[in-house]
Amino acid sequence: MKRSEINGLMREAVAFMREWRFALPPFAFWTPHDWRRKGPECAPIVERQLGWDITDFGSGEFLKRGLLLFTLRNGYGDGRRGLVYCEKIMVVREEQETPLHFHFLKTEDIIVRGGGRLKMQIWRATPAGKRSDRPVLLERDGRREEKAAGAVWTFEPGESICLPPYVYHRFWGEKGRGAVLVGEVSRVNDDRRDNRFYEPLGRFPTVEEDETPLHLLVGDYPRWYSAWGRRLRG
Repeated sequence: MKRSEINGLMREAVAFMREWRFALPPFAFWTPHDWRRKGPECAPIVERQLGWDITDFGSGEFLKRGLLLFTLRNGYGDGRRGLVYCEKIMVVREEQETPLHFHFLKTEDIIVRGGGRLKMQIWRATPAGKRSDRPVLLERDGRREEKAAGAVWTFEPGESICLPPYVYHRFWGEKGRGAVLVGEVSRVNDDRRDNRFYEPLGRFPTVEEDETPLHLLVGDYPRWYSAWGRRLRG
């Protein structure tokens, strides 16, 4: 992805979130220059991978297969004590697919906060990582609901679903309904080890630096956060 494209997507996302009265924390708007001046007090942001996360999953076509996320908080440790939860906000565009995947450890609630309708296709996963043909029984807004394997579930604003580990899901915004503001509340998030995509793909984008970053992606921190570099060297 080109940096200019990423910068434009950030601007659009901020405007969309403001439309739905969702406010991002101050560090969402720090510039690379700001990050150069930050000290060790900001290390938790980097350690826990808080902030902007924009990916095309290696497709080269973000609007068809991609996702914009902002991680607001994330935990640490073994998931049994301390800060054991994570919260994200996502912008899902019309017919923009987040590819089929499950999590080995993470249970997550996916919540439609505003905008259009969210579509999600769901299967159980077998221990070997295949798609099961067994029916899928999940909790949807506090009540149990069962659908056939591979069925498409639809969520209006305000609705949510709880996805336990080993449940394959892919999602997109319904055509003709506009972009969707989607929240996620979950156990500690680890994108490098806890994702199992059905097909091999890239979780983080390769960035072509055609202009200066507006705000940093989580993958940009080692380059711009000087205190992090000093910590690694020290």
